Amino acid sequence: MAQGMEEGYIALPSKPSATISYSFIPGTSLPSPRTRLVVFLNGLMLPKILWLPVTRALISKGEHDEKGYPSMLCYDRYGQGATTDKDPADRSGDGHGHDVSDAVADLHELIKCIAATKLDIAESDFGSLDLVFVCNSIGCAIARLYAQTYPNTVSGLLFLDSIMANSDFVSIWPDPDAADFDANALPKGVTVEDIRVACEKSGAMFHPSVPNSEGLSRRNLAQLLPYSDGPQLVGPRNGTPLLTVVGHDWEAFAQEGLERTRTPIALTMNYTNPYWHRYNQDLVNIVPPSQRRGPIFAKGCGHFIQRDDPLFVAEELSLLLKWMDARDI
Repeated sequence: MAQGMEEGYIALPSKPSATISYSFIPGTSLPSPRTRLVVFLNGLMLPKILWLPVTRALISKGEHDEKGYPSMLCYDRYGQGATTDKDPADRSGDGHGHDVSDAVADLHELIKCIAATKLDIAESDFGSLDLVFVCNSIGCAIARLYAQTYPNTVSGLLFLDSIMANSDFVSIWPDPDAADFDANALPKGVTVEDIRVACEKSGAMFHPSVPNSEGLSRRNLAQLLPYSDGPQLVGPRNGTPLLTVVGHDWEAFAQEGLERTRTPIALTMNYTNPYWHRYNQDLVNIVPPSQRRGPIFAKGCGHFIQRDDPLFVAEELSLLLKWMDARDI
């Protein structure tokens, strides 16, 4: 357990019949007109406990810094990790009971509850909160949609291998049945059969129509976030939010794909990696040039960067916070 961590369960006012598991670490930052809260947003696969090495590393850095470290919040969404309760709004039972916009509304309610009970910030004074999101995979989509839905609230964003929100994860590959498909143009080591198998596997595992145990539907994600490069986000003050976009290491991700799904490395290197990197190159444009950094690569890391190198994440978060301090925001 990280130093000073408070573990608990909280029932959102709009969903009193269910509780959410959270971990809160009170900050040691010097008093200022604004209170900073770093919120860690999970992907679909890894629960909040995987953020703990990151929080420990940030605490260690803060203990040797006169500015200390900020308050931090980790939580598991409904039906995920230590949150065993399902979303009370889920009634369909088909794994598509709620979507990312619902997760955003829940997050906003959770932050308001934590701000009031842990930071003594009333809803009427919510503007005094310096909100920073650190997120992986679909957590990045939640953070983006949050900043769009609640403009003037988010001061900083650290994206770790963001989900490609507008992709069906099948169109990554060439279509062997398309009229203009040329098998002779395939990269060395890639066969037509490889492409067909990749399309089938991607469709079965990653297509937005595929349900998950959490019940967080992705069927309308491309409609919620149709553009990789916009709209631009608006923070609470001029020059916000600040954004760092991090992508996976190409070779590490290719090896991960070989081990997890038996996807040939040549396929990942020639199709998935370039496609994802182009998405990240567009993604930085959701803020103006002076407010962005990246895309950069997390050396040696696959998709779950916080698991593969928590010290790297802590360092990038520390840099983002110092960048915010330097901008006097």
